[in-house]
Amino acid sequence: MRSRRFLIPASVFLVVALGVGLYLFQPWRLLTVRETNEALLVPPVATGSTTQLTTQSTTSSSPVPVVETPKEVAAGEWRSLEHATTGKASLIRLPGGGHSVQFAGLNTSDGPDLYVYLSPHASSSPEKTFGDRFTSLGKLKGNRGDQVYEIPSGVDVSSIRSVVIWCQRFSAGFAVAPLEQA
Repeated sequence: MRSRRFLIPASVFLVVALGVGLYLFQPWRLLTVRETNEALLVPPVATGSTTQLTTQSTTSSSPVPVVETPKEVAAGEWRSLEHATTGKASLIRLPGGGHSVQFAGLNTSDGPDLYVYLSPHASSSPEKTFGDRFTSLGKLKGNRGDQVYEIPSGVDVSSIRSVVIWCQRFSAGFAVAPLEQA
C-alpha cells in the first residue's frame, strides 16, 4: 500500500518534468527546416571567378546619370559555435546611407528563440561575450536560405565587428560571422 502512495506523485512529477523539458528544448526542431529565400541586395560572387567590366566612350556631351546601388562593405563566412553553420554574412551600404545585413546560403540548425545580433566584439571572441552590448535585428527568419535584415537608423555601423545567430532561451550562440569594415 505504501508504494502506491508514492507512485502517483512520482508519476505526476515525471509527466510535468517531461512537459517542461519538451517545452524548453523543443528537440523536434533539430529535424525541422524553415527556409527563407529573400532577394539579396548584393548577389554573392562565385569564388575564383572574375568579372571584367568594359566601358564605352560616347561622343554625346550630355552627362550620364550615375545610379547608386547597394554595396557590400564587409563580409565573412559563418564560424560555428553551438551548431554547425555555413554560408556568408555581409554588411551592405544602401543608397541614401542606410545599411542592412544579408545572409547568403545560410544553413544552420533550427532552434527555439533564435535572434540576429550585431556585436561590437570580434568574431574570434568567446561565445558568451556575444550576449553583451549587442543590437538585436529581430528573430531569425529561417534556418536555411537567403535573408536580409535592415539595420535601424541610429546604429553606429562603424562599431559592428560581427553578426551572431543567438538563442535567447539558452543564452547560447549558434554561429558568428565577421563584419569588420576595411
